[in-house]
Amino acid sequence: MKSSTKDKAKGTFHEVKGKVKEVAGKLSDNPKLEAEGTGEKIAGKIQGKIGQVKKVLGK
Repeated sequence: MKSSTKDKAKGTFHEVKGKVKEVAGKLSDNPKLEAEGTGEKIAGKIQGKIGQVKKVLGK
């Protein structure tokens, strides 16, 4: 599997995981968990974008 594909897959995984944490934090009234989820979701989006850039550059 190419590095770009791995980055996109990992990014998507982290986005989903972050969204789950974010929703769980909202439902359980846990701002720390909600913030952790938001951070992980953003990190996943960044990792996905890195994968897209690598694909364009051919890496």
